[in-house]
Amino acid sequence: MKKIIIFFIIVIILICFIAIKYYNYKINYNNIVNLNSEYEQYLDKEIAGIELATLINKTIDKNRKNNIEQNENDEFIQNDSNSIKIEIYIKDNETTYKMENVYKGGTENFVQHYGDIKFQCTKKEYHSKTKQIKYMLFEQK
Repeated sequence: MKKIIIFFIIVIILICFIAIKYYNYKINYNNIVNLNSEYEQYLDKEIAGIELATLINKTIDKNRKNNIEQNENDEFIQNDSNSIKIEIYIKDNETTYKMENVYKGGTENFVQHYGDIKFQCTKKEYHSKTKQIKYMLFEQK
């Protein structure tokens, strides 16, 4: 009789453990889907420079909240799970700018010069480990 009770207790503990693991997986999965959808809405769509500046501010904030390390130039160092990087290609001077440079130079300065200019996301990458958005390249139209 004791063996049966011990067996059922072990089975119940295993079921609870599996249920908790699955619940945590679903929460993490839904968080990644929500984050990706925030960024994927910009794919294959032209956006104004002012909207791009907002996206840069949001991305800088997310990287800071995720404690992404920065190098000596204050550029975020890519990790393998939750870092996000945005680059902007400006056709006027054929230069690619990192989001940190735009942020450091002042997003209001960027908006003043490129606020009405259209940009389009031409490249995106995801982290292989988490499938979370990793990189986006916006090009001036």
